[in-house]
Amino acid sequence: MNKYEFAVILNGKLEDEAKAEAIEKVKELIERFGGTIIKVDDWGKKRLAYEIQKIREGFYYFINFESESSAPIEIERRVRIMEPVIRFLNIRLDA
Repeated sequence: MNKYEFAVILNGKLEDEAKAEAIEKVKELIERFGGTIIKVDDWGKKRLAYEIQKIREGFYYFINFESESSAPIEIERRVRIMEPVIRFLNIRLDA
């Protein structure tokens, strides 16, 4: 099992309900592909360094999880097509 940190930036114009639903979908994807969520860190709404798709602010989330090495690839494939997600990054943490 490897440890990963998955950073997700959601559209800053989302309502609370849509924001919670999007993060729940990401967490469900992690668990569906055999991952175990360790921690979810909500950084709140922050200004982006540069404009993305005419959006200037986003909600930042960092999800730490453990999984097999094949899971992050599948998770990224599914998150890439989620509409509320404007950016994401998955990093394998050193043991």
